[in-house]
Amino acid sequence: MSKQIQDAYIVAAVRTPVAKRKGMFRNVRPDDLLAHVLREVVAKAPALDPALIGDVIVGCAMPEAEQGMNVARIGVLLSGLPNCVPGVTINRFCSSGLQAVSDAANQIRLGQADVMIAAGIESMTVMNNMMGNKVTVSPAVFANDENRGIAYGMGLTAEKVAAQWQISRAAQDTFAVESHRRACAAIAAGRFQAEITPYEIVERLPGGQDGTVRERRRLATDDEGARTDVTLESLGSLRPVFHAGGSVTAGNASQMSDGAAAVLLVSERMLKQFNLIPLARFCSFAVAGVPPEIMGIGPVAAIPRALQQAGIHQQDLDWIELNEAFAAQALAVLKEIPLDPAKVNPQGGAIALGHPLGATGAIRTATLVHGLQRTSGRYGMVSMCIGTGMGAAGVFERM
Repeated sequence: MSKQIQDAYIVAAVRTPVAKRKGMFRNVRPDDLLAHVLREVVAKAPALDPALIGDVIVGCAMPEAEQGMNVARIGVLLSGLPNCVPGVTINRFCSSGLQAVSDAANQIRLGQADVMIAAGIESMTVMNNMMGNKVTVSPAVFANDENRGIAYGMGLTAEKVAAQWQISRAAQDTFAVESHRRACAAIAAGRFQAEITPYEIVERLPGGQDGTVRERRRLATDDEGARTDVTLESLGSLRPVFHAGGSVTAGNASQMSDGAAAVLLVSERMLKQFNLIPLARFCSFAVAGVPPEIMGIGPVAAIPRALQQAGIHQQDLDWIELNEAFAAQALAVLKEIPLDPAKVNPQGGAIALGHPLGATGAIRTATLVHGLQRTSGRYGMVSMCIGTGMGAAGVFERM
């Protein structure tokens, strides 16, 4: 007997502040960051029995080294959740966190679970480089021209997008300045407070000649990357970093970052049984492939699919979190899909706030659902491009 598809609801969504690579979280292990958000998201629903959690699905783009060994299960154990709660790590590069939200929601929609946690974790500090701790590329990648796009660095794909969609350096720098302006304004106004769960950083340092150890504690409360002093003049002085004659710089690209987020989802039955108040309803999720050498355009292929599945039109969207991997790719997406710029990243994006790869989708989901609550918007979307040529988009409805 087939079961009717049921709705999945987000009842809590939290994230850490996002740190610069080798910044305030440089001595913090990623599994500890993950454990922190898992504890905090469950604490947001104290009436709910944690033993009912069907699974913890965690997105991570580089699941190796300190964030290897199935970091999802390690995070569950470190968080103090019951041993009966399992965990699985998934990887779809930059959309891993959003994929986790979709996979968790679908477990509920199909009636296979009533309570799920979706999360994302990424410490770019612990990675030796953007291709992981051990770089291996198949010889087949270089065997013919069709495959070579797979080996392109992300910056080179942004240069190709900038050239194909005629995105100027000035337009990219202007976009970057606005990202910082919006992010700084949001931080100053406390608009991220509802989603951020502060993290206490504990560092042990040499205490003096007697060999004692000194303990230093700091509370991380705000995102580290946003800057008030970013101007067109300061960005204009930066050199291209991926192509000698290019336009993509460190100033108009996303920041390498560390961070984590967790989202608690339940069925309607759990809402009623534990008297939970939903923040949002999961509506749809879609992924699509594009040529790897222009991977930044991926959202153009994914967004229409997600909107169609949700049964809405793009003009119905009140809030859009479009990950700013590069200003060039974000502007190209906006050229292809005429989204309202005022609704896109109203609190800044990854250029200012950072992009901790596999965690970003879950982080931006937290930003979206809390933003919709604060502004009384109805529909929102999270979307991003994905390395090797993909795009992803998820649609949510405020409750």
